[in-house]
Amino acid sequence: MYSLIGLGNPGEKYENTRHNAGVIVLSGVQEGEHLPKLIKSAKFGGLLSEGVIAGVEVRLLFPDTYMNQSGHAAKKMLEDNDMTYLIAVYDDIDIPLGTIKVSYGKNSGGHKGLESIIEVLGSKDFIRLRVGIGPLNAEGEAVRPNGEKLDKYVLGRFTTRELEAVKAAIPQASLAIRSILTEGHEVAMNKFN
Repeated sequence: MYSLIGLGNPGEKYENTRHNAGVIVLSGVQEGEHLPKLIKSAKFGGLLSEGVIAGVEVRLLFPDTYMNQSGHAAKKMLEDNDMTYLIAVYDDIDIPLGTIKVSYGKNSGGHKGLESIIEVLGSKDFIRLRVGIGPLNAEGEAVRPNGEKLDKYVLGRFTTRELEAVKAAIPQASLAIRSILTEGHEVAMNKFN
């Protein structure tokens, strides 16, 4: 069984913020793949759905912890600590808004949710589905804000246009997840990178 975790911050205060792009996209995948309705799970510490995508059993979790505590939720999801079946879905400031990329075994890149997972699980060897939130320059390339501007940007709410761009990436995210599940992350990385 693959475990997919949507990284974000819980509560209305953080709804539709750029840092919750992973939650927004994974929620869209859940709906598009017709997975069961989310239920509150005390065991896993968040909202949970279990079902099948492309013939493969999956578990989706939206933790009720803050981003910087994501590792504890990820650990609860893993059976026998087999990290090769963990897919973290999260926002990435270093790729253009609305872009989907698959990666594996990279460092956190300063992302607090990934830092928490790597620290708690003691390894960086898991699959990532990266959702681009990077603001674009005139050439359409992602431009990373620095210092205080970075925190303000990622915790800020999407504009209507930005949110539409992220939601438009949901079908691509579904295809990437299907590729991971049926062909493996190495193939998916070649297709979605």
